[in-house]
Amino acid sequence: MTKEELFAKIQETLVEKFEIEAERVRPEALLYEELELDSIDAVDLIVEMKPYIPGKIEPDLFKQTKTVQDVVEALFPLLES
Repeated sequence: MTKEELFAKIQETLVEKFEIEAERVRPEALLYEELELDSIDAVDLIVEMKPYIPGKIEPDLFKQTKTVQDVVEALFPLLES
């Protein structure tokens, strides 16, 4: 899976599960300020991504994520492990 495909999967998840308009889910979109996610939503996003990521996703990995692209950058290395 490429970074672009991973972004598309995250975007699809945010649109379908969190009811966020697709045009709002851009790489630079701020998770909390623009997309109005909270900490519970962030955990739910991790759970939704688990089927696509081999191995364990550590919640600490997301402490520094602020944008959708940050989520892509945090998850992408896990695809290769």
